Amino acid sequence: MKLPSVTLPLQVYRAGLWVGEPALAGLLAWRAHRGKEDPLRLPERRGLPGRARPVGPLAWMHGASVGEVLSLIGLVEGMIARGFSVLVTTGTRSAAELIRGRLPPGAVHQYVPLDAPRWVARFLAHWQPNLAIVAESEIWPNTILELDAREIPLILVNGRMSERSFKGWERCPRTAKALLSRIAVCLTQTQEDGARYAKLGAPRVSITGNLKFDAQVPPVDPQQRAYLEGMIAGRPVWVAASTHPGEDSMVAYAHAVLKAQFPKLLTILAPRHPSRGAEAAEAAAAYTLRSARRSSGGRPHPSVEIYVADTIGELGLFYRLAPLAFLGGSLVPHGGQNPIEPVRLDTAIVHGPHTDNFDAVYRALDRAGAALPVKDGVELAAMVGEVLGDPRRLAGMVQAGPGALRPFEGAVGRTLAVLEPFVAQMKLQRLDRGDLARPLARA
Repeated sequence: MKLPSVTLPLQVYRAGLWVGEPALAGLLAWRAHRGKEDPLRLPERRGLPGRARPVGPLAWMHGASVGEVLSLIGLVEGMIARGFSVLVTTGTRSAAELIRGRLPPGAVHQYVPLDAPRWVARFLAHWQPNLAIVAESEIWPNTILELDAREIPLILVNGRMSERSFKGWERCPRTAKALLSRIAVCLTQTQEDGARYAKLGAPRVSITGNLKFDAQVPPVDPQQRAYLEGMIAGRPVWVAASTHPGEDSMVAYAHAVLKAQFPKLLTILAPRHPSRGAEAAEAAAAYTLRSARRSSGGRPHPSVEIYVADTIGELGLFYRLAPLAFLGGSLVPHGGQNPIEPVRLDTAIVHGPHTDNFDAVYRALDRAGAALPVKDGVELAAMVGEVLGDPRRLAGMVQAGPGALRPFEGAVGRTLAVLEPFVAQMKLQRLDRGDLARPLARA
């Protein structure tokens, strides 16, 4: 099948990033100065490798940030079991730090290069992946075009496309088709996502579900867990997880209201971006509540009312400490945070009305009685008080959660089944070359 030609907007984009390469280098330096890039690994963002390529067939998997890359772990393990080494790339420091201890032997990590033509070409020339797998909605034109030019199959997994993004792409349909037609297979989370990709020109679309439902819960340090459990023993506890600007004040208000009902109440406030720790502490101070910040070495001593958990990758610890969680990004129009992890860790959920990012699963949890919706800070305070004050109701919510998630599971197996023909093709190519027995490098 003849692919659509590269459109003028794509040519302009490609030329602009070629000419603008020095500006991109300056942007990276500025971000490194602000702590948003790892200065020691900054060359990787320009496509310069940080290590040697593993021997044998290599699958490149990319997840932009924490949620996306964690959703790929099951696929990483599946591809290693099928004889591939795996290169995992991320675009954020937080994702890189979190994934460091979770990659199995046979997988290595690098930062993904920015979408400058020369940097992408340099990256692909070194790593020479046999297969490229990208999570969710990462559509980078130069990367797609370079993969196509090198005849490296590109597969979009866990694909999603919001109505807003779809309408944006609809304004440039020829460009959208020129890019999406170069994706070998597009595997989406929902029927709605699949329909949007197909309408924009993706030729092969399958609905495989959301990989995040199959992700394993993150491990925690047992000593740290035991230490904190001992420190907060006897106190009613709830966690406000992944809060966004505007929600910290609602959480602090809720705590201030609930103090009369629960004098020893501890609220664990975990902002979505740890850099907002000071802002969260200020929200507590506005209601004359005593706070401590974990990033500064603070601990939830008996006098601490709001414990600001402004660290990376520790939500699993706090879900294990608290039987009830408010999930942020839902009382403000952000779309809501992922409810899967707290449910798996036996935590009941309260959420706001803005849950578009995980609408189907929130509706399922609400129907099962595992989650409860609220409209604002006033209702948040009332609902948290009701649930914490009724242990039987809280236990019922916790018990209902796993069953509500069960129909959504199985995406990893369905995705690996779609990948099987590509795996078989790689093995045939190696057999033709006579190198099927070459060993795979182990990280």
